This record gives sequence, C-alpha cells and structure tokens, in this order.
Amino acid sequence: MTRTAIVTGASRGIGRAITERLIEEGWRIYNFDREPPSERQDLGDEWVSVDLTDPIALGEALERILADGPVLGVVNNAGIVGRQSIDDFTVEEFDRVMVTNTRSAAQIVRAVVPGMRAAQFGRIVNISSRASLGKHDRTAYAAAKAGLTAMARVWTLELAGDGITCNAIGPGPIETKLWAAVNPADDPRTQDLVDSVPVGRLGKPADIANGVAFFMDERSGFVSGQILFVCGGLTVARAGS
Repeated sequence: MTRTAIVTGASRGIGRAITERLIEEGWRIYNFDREPPSERQDLGDEWVSVDLTDPIALGEALERILADGPVLGVVNNAGIVGRQSIDDFTVEEFDRVMVTNTRSAAQIVRAVVPGMRAAQFGRIVNISSRASLGKHDRTAYAAAKAGLTAMARVWTLELAGDGITCNAIGPGPIETKLWAAVNPADDPRTQDLVDSVPVGRLGKPADIANGVAFFMDERSGFVSGQILFVCGGLTVARAGS
C-alpha cells in the first residue's frame, strides 16, 4: 500500500534528502515549497507551489491534494532562520519566522488529521533544531523550533489514541547552503561550533533523512512525543550553549 505524505521545503537541502529517502521507503510525496526542486528532479515527487506564510493559499493547496485522498504523513521541514539578537529584535522579523516555521506546521496538521483518524494511522515529524536549546542571535528561530518540539508533544497527547505518532528531530550543524548562509565561516563562533562536534564533522542532509525514516516507519508506532537530536553528539558537548 502506497501512503501519501507532505514534506514542506522539499526542493533542496534537508527537505530534498528527506523526500528521496521516503520515496525509497514507498511513500508518495507532495513537496510544498515556493520554489521548484533544484536537486534530483527525477525523484517522482509532486511539487505544490505554495507560500506557507499565506494561510489562504496554504489552505487551498491542502484542499486540492486532500480531494485525491488522505495524507497519512507530514514532515514539517520548511523554515527560515532569522539571525537576530535581542538587541536587534523586531516584531516583523519575529512574526515572519514564527509563521514560516511554526504556524504553517499547525495548519497543515489540522487539515490532514481527519484522514489520519479515519485510517487509524498517521506519522507527523517536525524538524526542530539544536538551536532550540539556546544559541546566539536566534531569539525568533529558537522560539519557533522549540515550538515545533512542544507541538509534537501536545499532538501526541491528543492523537496517539488514533494511531497517529508525532515526533521531532533536532538537527545540529548540517552542511547545507542555508546553514552556511547564517553561520559565516569567518565568524570565530562558527569554527568553534564545528570544532566542538564529537564525531568530527558536519552532518549531511541524509543524516536527518535517516531519522525521519525511522519515525515515519509503520513499525515505529510505539514512539511518540520524542525529540531526536541528530547532531553528532553536539548537544552533549555544548548543552545549552
């Protein structure tokens, strides 16, 4: 049986690696992203062009795909960082980060839950971040990512009895264009962070995809409300830093 999932922000980076892995695992994927895929365009996923910050456009996109049948998996991966210290705080930037990373995730899950309940099966994975434990210049981003972890726990309490699991993954430093853009190589804190990773390297998008595949597996039905830090041991080496 082929099950359908939504992966947000799946046109590149971590989202693309997640899509590749889930297709290998037998999932049919809708890629919710403003931009078309830039990598591995032969995967066979269906790109849905949508601005996740626009609740009306997102609602219409969800309505269109749900007309074809239930969505039994969601990976809330899309996000923006918003490098900003508390001294530089603005309401506009905070709201932009929260809407993109967190509100859109809740709107998607709300739309697909009825179909999951009817099937008595669902898999929801929120891509949080190690930064949710605390990181310089990440007031909005850390709040948004911590919110994704909290929502996975709340949804577990509300949905687990219907066969729906909700978990989160907290990536550490993953080698993507986004990570490089907000962690300048010439910033001493960036090099210090990289040097602190116990396994001795940056992570790869495939490392996150492996964790997602575990949570999305039918055999993982007894695992819910959890956060898995895929960080090379960095949360141990620099807990809360």
